[in-house]
Amino acid sequence: MEFFKIRHDIPFMRHALAFNVVSLITFLLAVFFLATKGLNFSIEFTGGTVMEVSYANTADVDKVRKALDSRGYNDYSVQNFGSSRDVLVRMPLKPGQNSADLSKAVMEGLTAEDRTATLRRVEFVGPQVGRELAENGALALLITSIGIVLYLALRFEWKFGIAAIIANLHDVVIILGFFALFQWEFSLPVLAAVLAVLGYSVNESVVIADRIRENFRKMRKASVTEIIDNAITRTISRTIITHGCTQTMVTSMLVFGGPALHYFALALTIGICFGIYSSVLVMAPLVRWLGVQREDLVKPIKEKKEEAVV
Repeated sequence: MEFFKIRHDIPFMRHALAFNVVSLITFLLAVFFLATKGLNFSIEFTGGTVMEVSYANTADVDKVRKALDSRGYNDYSVQNFGSSRDVLVRMPLKPGQNSADLSKAVMEGLTAEDRTATLRRVEFVGPQVGRELAENGALALLITSIGIVLYLALRFEWKFGIAAIIANLHDVVIILGFFALFQWEFSLPVLAAVLAVLGYSVNESVVIADRIRENFRKMRKASVTEIIDNAITRTISRTIITHGCTQTMVTSMLVFGGPALHYFALALTIGICFGIYSSVLVMAPLVRWLGVQREDLVKPIKEKKEEAVV
């Protein structure tokens, strides 16, 4: 399905160098912010106190957040847990503070807002758990990256695998750079969004790579630059439909999902926007600069020698 059809190919590769310079600068800035500011890890990574609070009636999460804000707490997460009457509060421990003192202070604020608030459970999540989560997340990212390279190398050619993983890791680093620059909370849902973006971006790369391979078979007299420009132009309508529908759903989560889904949806939004850019204006130029040729994707037809008549 196409909303529109472009008659003439858009010369994307003519401006490939400028686009890649912009990508390199953006990438280096993201690395700089990650190195200087670092990520603002959530309690799952840093350790802290987890409190389960029960109410007589349906818990109003917004009122719980306002009660915590009024007590001077700003680094916490609140979400429904189990039923609509139970909430889970996660808070980091400050130096010289223990879980008992923190839970007591928090419950004073919650009971002042609603006297039916009852503390059911208090647990301490140690930093050791956080290190394990960080290591497992990094391992998942590494395995995913290796799998993407192998898949594209087997399905197309190794040049596509190298170009695609550079473009997709470019998206991941930029997402992390945004979170480091603005010190947004980096939690497990955000990590899941980063991994989702990695898989989502490679889908666009596969579509363009498949069209490039198809063009090598059909456009016998065209140059590599013309083939890539045609592949990108012919997939623009599909890109707009796919990414537009996806971003519509993500935007609804960003606007109406509340604090629990805010940073998850924000990471997806950044990833989708840069995913389109990297697949078209980073992956494709890299494939050309790596020297992809028709012979890499289209096997030459061997002419059968006629048997000599004795």
